[in-house]
Amino acid sequence: MAALFTAFAVGLLGSFHCVGMCGPIALALPSVRPTPQRAMSSLVYNAGRLFTYGLLGAIFGLIGQGLAIAGLQQSLSIGIGILMIVAMIIPFAWKRQLNPNSTISRGIVWVKVRMQHWLQVRTYGARFVLGSLNGLLPCGLVYLGIAGAIASSDMLLGALYMLAFGLGTFPAMTLISFLGNSIRVGVRNRIRTAIPVFVVVIGVFFILRGLSLDIPYLSPVLPSSAGSETVICH
Repeated sequence: MAALFTAFAVGLLGSFHCVGMCGPIALALPSVRPTPQRAMSSLVYNAGRLFTYGLLGAIFGLIGQGLAIAGLQQSLSIGIGILMIVAMIIPFAWKRQLNPNSTISRGIVWVKVRMQHWLQVRTYGARFVLGSLNGLLPCGLVYLGIAGAIASSDMLLGALYMLAFGLGTFPAMTLISFLGNSIRVGVRNRIRTAIPVFVVVIGVFFILRGLSLDIPYLSPVLPSSAGSETVICH
């Protein structure tokens, strides 16, 4: 439960980052008729995002489950925590160096081309597909959610973790459809500045979780560490 709350908090605090990255897409949604259907359009679009997040969470949760079975749950949690912290320290210039010929870049281009197509289609089904494709776009916060899904070491919990993350972004992404760009830039910048600090805190949380210090909620004993205890019989 604490992990799901953390995922929701990450999504909620990162909402203004999402508004900056994905808000223009939400604002560009074609309306079947003027305003009355805009709310439904936004809900269907965001439902598509949640669908993709849940699917990604299930996939990466299953991967984490396999790693846990291999006895790597503790190392996985600690490693993810370290990666989160390091990702906030690495200069932004390094992060932007992405080979345009890489498979990932070609995949991103493919997603964007499909999104351009579905933006022209004026149906609710198209909005759902558009939201689903948007969930595949690269985003630091989504990577953070995926890391949490892997650390959950369970397919269902991974899906729930990513859904909780998506629900956290839901309010801001819904409001942007109605408020447009009326949210002050200064407010957005303050929250964006706080995001790296929050990510580091979450990274420390994952490290403590992997250490299995037997601290309720914060650092419980993980199955891999509990199973590693040896009972000596005389």
